[in-house]
Amino acid sequence: MDVQEVMAQLQGYGSESIKKILLKHGIKEPFFGVKVEHLKIIQKQTKTDYPLAKELYATGNTDAMYLAGLITDDAKMTKDDLQTWVKQAVSNNISEYTVPWVAAGSKYGFELALEWIDSPEEHITAAGWSTLSNTVALKPDAELDIPALKQLLERASENIHSAANRVKYTMNGFIISAANYVTALTEDAIDIAKKNGVVMVDMNGTACKVPDALEYIAKMQAKGQVGKKKKTVKC
Repeated sequence: MDVQEVMAQLQGYGSESIKKILLKHGIKEPFFGVKVEHLKIIQKQTKTDYPLAKELYATGNTDAMYLAGLITDDAKMTKDDLQTWVKQAVSNNISEYTVPWVAAGSKYGFELALEWIDSPEEHITAAGWSTLSNTVALKPDAELDIPALKQLLERASENIHSAANRVKYTMNGFIISAANYVTALTEDAIDIAKKNGVVMVDMNGTACKVPDALEYIAKMQAKGQVGKKKKTVKC
């Protein structure tokens, strides 16, 4: 399939009612309003296709950008590719999910995450913290810099209440991920979650809620899931 054929399919799957919902969740125009289940249908048709993914992302259409993250070959993504993608990721679903998923699966995830969390742009900073969350979920502990991650937990704790809105959300997510996927960090993350207390994020009037870190970690512990890595973070 080529980019024109995919864009035609996306338009066909578009829904005005879905668009209205997604706009409230921080998704930016242009996009058609395609459900993820329909993106998965196209994903099965295209399979993994790095060149097509780059073309789709370059359209600037948010549906196409999300699909690009599902079909790209993370291992082939260059540092320049990822820098381009994060700069253009102005929609919440792209900055907090698509780009972090791909970055974490690439050779440059941790390196770029450390750079991105220092960005003055909210969507890039949020992408950085989300990339850290996905990195600890995917990578074996032996490949992680545990001391650096402990310092990042402290940094999140010190700044979470004063950070920009979406940065608060992704910092909270990082604390949860560190606790759940890296056993050496579980107790540190729990202590930090206790110290932080309630994290307030403006969800723009939607029914979405900020996960309670302590509650979420406790559920994972009760299920015996702490320390179990993910095979993929894409969904």
